[in-house]
Amino acid sequence: MQLLLLIPALLFAQVETAPLAKSPAAIRADFLKQLDRPKVPLDAKIDKTTEPTGGLVMEHLAFATETKADGSTERVPALVVRPQDSSKRHPAVLLLHGTGGNKEGMRSGLEELAKLGFVAIAIDGRYHGERNPGKGTDAYNQAITRAWRTKNGEKSEHPFYFDTCWDIWRTIDYLQSRADVDGDRIGMMGFSKGGIETWMAGAVDERVKVAIPAIAVQSFAWGLENNAWQGRAKTIAAAHNEAAHDLGESEVNAKVCRALWNKIIPGVTGEFDCPNMLKLFAGRPVLILNGSEDPNCPIGGAKVAFASAKDAFAAAGASDKLKINVAQGVGHAVTPAQRKEATEWFVRWLKP
Repeated sequence: MQLLLLIPALLFAQVETAPLAKSPAAIRADFLKQLDRPKVPLDAKIDKTTEPTGGLVMEHLAFATETKADGSTERVPALVVRPQDSSKRHPAVLLLHGTGGNKEGMRSGLEELAKLGFVAIAIDGRYHGERNPGKGTDAYNQAITRAWRTKNGEKSEHPFYFDTCWDIWRTIDYLQSRADVDGDRIGMMGFSKGGIETWMAGAVDERVKVAIPAIAVQSFAWGLENNAWQGRAKTIAAAHNEAAHDLGESEVNAKVCRALWNKIIPGVTGEFDCPNMLKLFAGRPVLILNGSEDPNCPIGGAKVAFASAKDAFAAAGASDKLKINVAQGVGHAVTPAQRKEATEWFVRWLKP
């Protein structure tokens, strides 16, 4: 029995990468290299457009992002709400949902932004919305488990954040291809999982002029070091349970989280952790929205990221472009006041 337990441990164990004192430029280059893959033509197709209502038009569309392992094309379903007047270029905002969500859940936010003159878009993340062949988050957990069990050196998906980050960059490609979008005025806001994808994808892509990571700023390394990993692990509990089984652990613990995270989101406990990635935004407007009692983004780790961001923005002479709003007594949720501030942030920095 001991031998059977050792085999998975040896197969999946990862050499932990300690945080590196790299420059923002080096971190950016490393992250882009980590996620890089061949692009395919966007081949964007709008399959449904609503009649103008209240000066707004809604489009349902899809575009291509990459070629999958089976040779088929990965397509991203998207929902766009835009002003009826398409004779001029508008600023654009991308909204990203959390775990278990979908683009339709972003519709009210899309409409609010479109009324203010933005072209607003939301996409379905990998294994979510129209890209979810099962129920709930089952397919998402199963994809993460498959990635975890892929042998080192073999080609693997990265369904936990990274693959959706690639889709985000392709979404920006799509927005810049639209005649009604000002490609130099693009913002992004994500919630929870989508917020993490915001500080990951947005940090390295300077086409994102304004970013709002909501209930997402934290430190994965701090969580492991301070017994505060539980909330993050519960977001994909089934995958963590499978990893615990493979490692011969009776339950999910910090060892399991460290091994799983280092395998499926390599670098997230080191150079790609939030405190390092936030530095890459220095000079671009960033609004951080957190809750003081959020179990998924423990405030102790969030404060490490806050401090890193403050130092980087101060060094860039751009402290006025960083704002941090921590809702006191609030858990994993965005308050109405924070949502209002987010809208005002986009108007302030993206509207002419």
